[in-house]
Amino acid sequence: MGKEIGFKSYCWAIGTTSYRTDHFNMSIERQLQLLKQFRERKEHAAKKWNSNNAFQAEYYNYLKENEFIKGDAARPDKDAREKTSGLRDIGLLDDERNITEAGRELLRITDSEDFSSDNFLEVPKDSFLYLKQMLKTSNVVGDKMVRPFVVFLYVVNEVEYLTYDEFTYLLPLCVDEHTTTKIIKCIKKTRSSEIGNYEDIILSVLMEMENYQSALELLKTEPITEELICNVGMNRKSAKYDKPYYRLYTILRDIVFSGENLALEFYAATKKLTNSKVGGAWRKYFFHSGARSVIAREGLGVLNPVPILNSGSEQQFQEEFFQIMHMFKVKATLSDYFDLNRRYFKITDIVLFEDHKVKLDVLPKCYTEMIAGHLLEIAFEQTELLPQNVDLKEIGSFFEIDINVLYQKLGRLLGTSVSNKKMAQKVIKDERYARFHKLLDDKFDKNTLLTLLHDFEIRNDDEIRSIVTDNADIPTIFEYVLGIAWYIISERKGDVLAYMNLSLEADLLPKTHAGGGEADIVWKYDAAYEYPKHTLLIEATLADGTNQRRMEMEPVSRHLGDYSLAHPNDEAYCVFITTYLNHNVISDFRARRYMEYYNNAGTQYITGMKILPIQTSELQTLLKFDVRYSQLYKMLDTAYNSEGAPKEWYENHIVRGTTVYHSQENM
Repeated sequence: MGKEIGFKSYCWAIGTTSYRTDHFNMSIERQLQLLKQFRERKEHAAKKWNSNNAFQAEYYNYLKENEFIKGDAARPDKDAREKTSGLRDIGLLDDERNITEAGRELLRITDSEDFSSDNFLEVPKDSFLYLKQMLKTSNVVGDKMVRPFVVFLYVVNEVEYLTYDEFTYLLPLCVDEHTTTKIIKCIKKTRSSEIGNYEDIILSVLMEMENYQSALELLKTEPITEELICNVGMNRKSAKYDKPYYRLYTILRDIVFSGENLALEFYAATKKLTNSKVGGAWRKYFFHSGARSVIAREGLGVLNPVPILNSGSEQQFQEEFFQIMHMFKVKATLSDYFDLNRRYFKITDIVLFEDHKVKLDVLPKCYTEMIAGHLLEIAFEQTELLPQNVDLKEIGSFFEIDINVLYQKLGRLLGTSVSNKKMAQKVIKDERYARFHKLLDDKFDKNTLLTLLHDFEIRNDDEIRSIVTDNADIPTIFEYVLGIAWYIISERKGDVLAYMNLSLEADLLPKTHAGGGEADIVWKYDAAYEYPKHTLLIEATLADGTNQRRMEMEPVSRHLGDYSLAHPNDEAYCVFITTYLNHNVISDFRARRYMEYYNNAGTQYITGMKILPIQTSELQTLLKFDVRYSQLYKMLDTAYNSEGAPKEWYENHIVRGTTVYHSQENM
């Protein structure tokens, strides 16, 4: 056999596929908090992290003690390294897992629980910090250095958007200026002519690499053996994992050149591939049916008419086999990186993932257009600034721009005039609401909301996350869904994105922070024919039974009482929504009609508070029958002014007050 061909990296990725976590923002913040506490222990002050498996295992156990992780890792030290490596990669930790200046700034933001925007891109404080970190983050790819996010900004500016396939399979191949330019040209050409596809582009990039050229030459010139097939497979981990390809090769060659009916044997051989995703790709490519009975009955007729089956020579067969083998390997690797890259890109809050396209939000898009011509100046070099909390202009002088030019660009993009920050904020808000309404139409129609409310009742958390997002915990998602439901009931009137007071990603889905303590939904209603001007506080909980009494009776009344004391001229009331109402909670809220509530100093008080409890079962009825807020306000006001023992009062005035719409349906 000829020379051994080694694997060489061909793409970048951020973080590690060994560590994928829900609640990504909260996970980063929480782990920084825990690592800070862990490092501040006296016994840990002088300990080194690197090459210290025992210390790494200590940290793993500390995470477990603090319920950051569950279960028992086979190798705690390795798990600890995986948990922290992504934070090191983006500069929040150094190699010794000490918190960097940038990491300390993120902790400061988190501890303050103030994530509001204080920057010209109008993104939250933490997102702006992440943006700066991502602009500095670099990957080593073979003998090359690349800053993935900088490359992304350059590419997306050139092609306007990336499809999910382009983001997954092509963008990470941009490891130098040559491949970046090549892929941009290929994307434009493919879109305009609809000739070729991303697989052709992948192969063209791979076959420019010296190791792939050498491997193919070996396959075409050396005697075919298991050892040779393993060699030209260039497995990242070990050549032994590619042994099943030898049987694939020999069976497929017998099918092509001898016409032997080995369809079942070929199918079985694909099952032996160590990577199940790769094996599935082989079967999908070659077989139009995966049923063994169909394969046995149809024989070679079950095979798709793919080019390799029509190979006219051994050399052509070898080239086709080589390309298929590596195409599916590369695609499996790149698809593994998609979710990882997506999570890190999204924490900047300037990137939108919607309608199977990846693009920039409107203001960042305008900004990127202004700096795009300079991005390649830093795209393929490392920076020593990664651990530091620096201004954009320190990352690159070209990042400092004329804000007035930015506003002009924004106005032209949105077809209006923008000349200052206030006008920019207004048009950005209008654009966000246009996207939000589309999100409601596409993702949160009435039936979906009804499904979600039922899922909350039975705590079908996995289904809830799959429908909404995995970057927020279930209580946050519950509050978000209630906000949407109330917005529908309010006929899409009111500044719901502000009223919900939740942290939202650029795609307007919720995210959870480690700080917790999110404020209640505070809804402002202008005067209408059916009701006066007033404020509605919506309190939500998934707690039930005794927990609901302990956790909610005092906070709900306190929030409404404090609001009323702070806004004495406002008419205000509260709706308490939960999946299951405790009878004593109903009783407590009813008693609040006559009780005084004092400020902390005891110098001011209000008499009586209007708190109406409602279960999600009743909320589902309101949604199902398209009840509007004008109707609901009257029903709740009538219920509040009615009498009766709490349990019976709820049945007679809330449950029956909503079920009346059932009877209206049958009229």
